[in-house]
Amino acid sequence: MQQSRNITHKSASNLALAFVLLPKEKRDGMSALYAFCREVDDVADEDAAPVAERRARLAAWREDVRRACAGQAPEFIVNRELQPVIRAHQLPFALFDELILGCEMDLDIKRHETFAGLEQYCHRVASVVGLLSIEIFGYKNPACRDYAVHLGKALQLTNILRDVQTDAARGRIYLPLEELKRHRVTEEEILRGEYSPRFRELAAGVARRARDFYRLARETLPTEDRRAMAAAELMGSVYWRLLQKLEARQFNVFGPRPTRLGKIQKLALIARTWFRVLSGAVVPNYGTP
Repeated sequence: MQQSRNITHKSASNLALAFVLLPKEKRDGMSALYAFCREVDDVADEDAAPVAERRARLAAWREDVRRACAGQAPEFIVNRELQPVIRAHQLPFALFDELILGCEMDLDIKRHETFAGLEQYCHRVASVVGLLSIEIFGYKNPACRDYAVHLGKALQLTNILRDVQTDAARGRIYLPLEELKRHRVTEEEILRGEYSPRFRELAAGVARRARDFYRLARETLPTEDRRAMAAAELMGSVYWRLLQKLEARQFNVFGPRPTRLGKIQKLALIARTWFRVLSGAVVPNYGTP
């Protein structure tokens, strides 16, 4: 697991942060899954490489993880470390395939026309990770799958709102074009980093959708599985707080400093989430009006 641990350790992601709540076996399993997700995402995001090259590399990852799922010998170190996790938790190739399909969308799609198209993207790159993760966490009630889907979309929409400026610098706009048109915001304004009351209303509409998915996640998580989902609940708490910060700033994401949570805030959320899980609290730290 050394390669996967190294990749996870180097990452400053909130997903990696959540692993602190897991016992060692599950923490190692999630590190292996995270390393796979990080590797394929990095391939898609390597803008300096030609699209055809990135597509071929993603195809190689797809074939290699297919071998891992089929009990054959994968070539990539990360997939060799992931294979025992796949075996132990019966992780299906179809979910890995769909995750890579989401990465491939970034090769071809720089704009999403509708919320339906954006939601499909969010499902592939975030909800699918949730569906894989809950198999590692372990759960009793199949409703946990709906929980994973809803929470994944909530987290990804929050990410999209936070990263508007970063994505625009790479020529990408994830906010649906139908919403830009409705709020009279042009693509050029976003690419230039121009904040306006019209952009604020556009972003607020996306935030409302994110809030709906947080609420759905909150409502669908079975009580008997709340403790097993402690790491996911921490993720929900961290990103919910991030969404609140974006709202407090009225979605002005074009400044020199990106919206982030500080270390003290994250540590407080870890402590609060762990306390609530251990005490049997039935209400998550997110998704409230």
